[in-house]
Amino acid sequence: MTERSGTGVGDRLRIALRSPGLVVGIAIITFWTACALFGERIAPFDPYADNLLATLAAPSLDHPFGTDQLGRDILSRVIIGSTDILTVSLSATLLGTLAGTVLGLALGYFGGVFDALASRVIEALQALPLIIIALIALAAVGTSNLSVILVIAFTFTLLIARTVRSAVKIETTLDYIAAARLRGDGAGSIMFVEILPNVVPLIVVETTVRLGFAIFFVASLSFLGFGIQPPSPDWGLAIAENYGLIGSYWWTVLFDAGAIASLIIGFVLVAEALQGLFDR
Repeated sequence: MTERSGTGVGDRLRIALRSPGLVVGIAIITFWTACALFGERIAPFDPYADNLLATLAAPSLDHPFGTDQLGRDILSRVIIGSTDILTVSLSATLLGTLAGTVLGLALGYFGGVFDALASRVIEALQALPLIIIALIALAAVGTSNLSVILVIAFTFTLLIARTVRSAVKIETTLDYIAAARLRGDGAGSIMFVEILPNVVPLIVVETTVRLGFAIFFVASLSFLGFGIQPPSPDWGLAIAENYGLIGSYWWTVLFDAGAIASLIIGFVLVAEALQGLFDR
């Protein structure tokens, strides 16, 4: 394996620890991850339990985020709601990253007719807004967490493959690839042993960016009724259920929207910090 020279791992780590954006982003992501993993222990109330005697109660000491139209504690629902949205978003992004990386390596390395045909197909699919592609696919296959994961993974595969392909095209022109070919290394060895380590930083940044977008993607699909389904306290679904109350009962929407925004901001901050780190 041949890697291009650059700042050492230790130096990069020290730089990273001095990056406020990275620290804040990791703190936000860690907080919501803890909520997703330990939500049942953290949540003060049962997020699914109706309490018709406490419907639409404003934020108070008993219910810091207030209650919704069924009297359910919104703080508990926001905490537990992190589980589904993070699980679906992370699964879809990792699957899309894996498939997109393999496809991008193949397109960039082999080129030729295979690259031209696949690139045209990707461009044709990307001519439509990704949300439209997702809605059409989910309308055809039905709505479930697995369906949402597969559809988002498919759209991310196209985006990541295009990015990886461009990077691989550049790598194949460098001397270490010519040397590997002269040694008689096979295509698989060159792609995964020689090229892949040198494009990993790009893939890490791209994956982090896609994670933030996946949060928004999942929340949007849930809001439209094609994503995570009831009775989940998913944030996008909660906004859809209480959207009509926003004028008089702002707390029924505000905290779920804030949770979505904060998690997206966390991933954006980490992605920006990693981009600056890898560019050094």
